[in-house]
Amino acid sequence: MRNDFRNLDRRSVLRGLGVSLTLPALEVFRPLQAASRGIGTTATGAPLRMAYLYVPNGVNLGKWRPEGTSSRYKLGETFEPVADLRDHFQIFSGFEHKNATSGKDGAGHHARGSATFLTGQRAKKTAGSDIRVGVSVDQLAAMAAKDLTRFPSLELTTSGVRKSGKCDSGYSCAYQFNISWRSATQPMTPESNPRAVFERLFGAGGAKERADSLGQRYASKRSLLDFIKADAEALNKHLGRNDRQKVDEYLTGVREIEQQIEKVEALGLPPDPGVSAPEGKGSTHKEHLRLLADMMVLAFQTDSTRIATMIMEHEGSNRNFREIGVNEGHHSISHHQNKKQNLDKIAKIDRFYMEQFGYLLSKLESARDVDGNSLLHNSMIVYGSTIADGNKHSNDNIPVVLAGHGGGALTPGRHVDLGKNTPMSNLYVRMLHEFGVPSSDFGDSSGMLKKA
Repeated sequence: MRNDFRNLDRRSVLRGLGVSLTLPALEVFRPLQAASRGIGTTATGAPLRMAYLYVPNGVNLGKWRPEGTSSRYKLGETFEPVADLRDHFQIFSGFEHKNATSGKDGAGHHARGSATFLTGQRAKKTAGSDIRVGVSVDQLAAMAAKDLTRFPSLELTTSGVRKSGKCDSGYSCAYQFNISWRSATQPMTPESNPRAVFERLFGAGGAKERADSLGQRYASKRSLLDFIKADAEALNKHLGRNDRQKVDEYLTGVREIEQQIEKVEALGLPPDPGVSAPEGKGSTHKEHLRLLADMMVLAFQTDSTRIATMIMEHEGSNRNFREIGVNEGHHSISHHQNKKQNLDKIAKIDRFYMEQFGYLLSKLESARDVDGNSLLHNSMIVYGSTIADGNKHSNDNIPVVLAGHGGGALTPGRHVDLGKNTPMSNLYVRMLHEFGVPSSDFGDSSGMLKKA
């Protein structure tokens, strides 16, 4: 039955067989905003988003480190692809993850590093079913905001998914392939298949209805938008000119993502949303990352969730980057032995990932939120790794970027040198505070970070 849209609100959706598209931020919604701040909201009442992006194997520190501090700093070469966005992020020096160090556990830096990244806890060294680490910061926020959105959180990855088996010097694969943890013993399984994410965001009804819709779209080569056409036409009658244009741009963006997924599937990725994408097949790493970034933006834009994580590649990955002239595996060359040719190749990979980070930030900056600000303004997005130098497997002075303005609570556009080793968990305490989840401690924190 077609919606009549006489009583529009931010939860209004366009519906069809097995399809549900939540509307983006529109001018018509602004008078409905709450003027007070609560969990997962900014001072204006707009949604506050939180995301964490992980890059593996450390970085070329010489190319990464900025020169100078505060707003007058000079960007390192790695950051050249995002130079025009420097007012929207801050770089930190001095963060550490002590629980990712060897301690008494010896080798296993990659698995241990992934497990520690968002938990601040030391993973129990085991390859069995008795895994244990800690609840991750994203899931603490997701649990607090679970009733505000369709999905408490969104977990993405470009890698295959592994939840058991031995992966790294006696550590379970569950540690190495997951960064988000619902409990000390239960990781949040990330999704690598773009089609699966797309169907999760825009599917509706029971399993049979969603399967029927997907089957009809494949059989008739029809778009998801064909199934909500009647609702879209009914909606337009109740919108002003600017809002009609916004909805048209939104639907065009959804269709472009759908077409890109279809292109990827034609190259080899499975269309079945229940099947994960095979690593290294079907699309380039760049296309895969950008598709996932597009859907993270749509998830935030439609307030389908306010919490997301993305493993840009799993820790210890030996993926090659032939498309940028690096034929060797990433993990192999991360043990660079201070050889210039290896360090130069690592710098190329670092730059590649920074370009994809910039793509996400640009998309968020160009999308308007319900309060008129950009999605990036109303976000807090961490980008980094638990490992600083891959050759040493060092876990101090790790590479960390915090993008977004947190709805006005953060101060981007600068380099912050903390001056001493500071638990990364201190930043997470601050982010939880800004998200409306006050906590005096988290992981191995020593307090709340003031400089952010």
